[in-house]
Amino acid sequence: MYIKIALFISVILQFIAAAIAISLIRRTRYNISWILITLGFLLMAARRFYELIQIFHSTEELKTGLISSWMAVLISLLMCVGVIYIRQIFNIQERIDSLRKQNESKVLSAIIRTEEKSRQEFSKELHDGLGPLLSGVKMSVSAIDKTKIDSSNLEIIERTEQNIDEAITAVKEISNNLSPHILKNFGLNKAVETFTDRFSSRENLDIRLSSNIEKKRFDYDTEIFIYRIICELIANTIKHASATKIDINIFYRKNELELIYSDNGIGFDVEAAESESSGMGLSNIHSRIKSLDGSIDIFSHPEEGFNLKIIVPA
Repeated sequence: MYIKIALFISVILQFIAAAIAISLIRRTRYNISWILITLGFLLMAARRFYELIQIFHSTEELKTGLISSWMAVLISLLMCVGVIYIRQIFNIQERIDSLRKQNESKVLSAIIRTEEKSRQEFSKELHDGLGPLLSGVKMSVSAIDKTKIDSSNLEIIERTEQNIDEAITAVKEISNNLSPHILKNFGLNKAVETFTDRFSSRENLDIRLSSNIEKKRFDYDTEIFIYRIICELIANTIKHASATKIDINIFYRKNELELIYSDNGIGFDVEAAESESSGMGLSNIHSRIKSLDGSIDIFSHPEEGFNLKIIVPA
């Protein structure tokens, strides 16, 4: 009777150990050594089960196998406990990986914030320093009495005024690109709308923007990162894609901000582009999304256009 109970317990423990081992195969990334260990657990469980069937069908008590059976119980118990501890090791490893990812995200976010701060300071210097200086030069040139100047010098002055106007416009654009004031004052939707309008008129490019965020505001990191990504994507389309149409969709649902970007350009091999050092700016996009703990999917093939989908917590 005792030997039957012992073997029954042994079979249960052995199958528990085998089940736990099987559940850990994927977490070991299908390591061949763990697969072999798991097969060993399964075979031992099958052996215990076979011995149990033999004893239940036997008419006499197997006294000589009593010690062996109890040893099997002990082995099964030790193996079951051992696998449980191995599972704890995997759990600890998962927590370590999670902490590492969080720290990487924080470091990336800090780097990008520092970069944005530098942009803002440089933008302020341009806007408050060089901008007024150029405006002062423009006022001085405009104050010249053009009626007392011959035609050749008048043409030079007019050309100078035109160049100063272009320099003032360029400084404003550079300042705004470094630190978009519209984004800071009016939000993501307005900033993207202003940016796309500027390129639509210049590049003969049909840019369609759809959004449900309107005047809704988000965390500044989220807004500036998404804005930078859209600017990067449009620049890539103009430079590489030979596209005539861009669709940008920005939607907010269930505390998530979703960006879907597509163009009808020539497309490219995503894996090849990401493996290159330049990567068409894709590495920068991945870094920004990673710092926001978001997800990114890119779909593109030669002659099939470009599609990108980003989801970030908001």
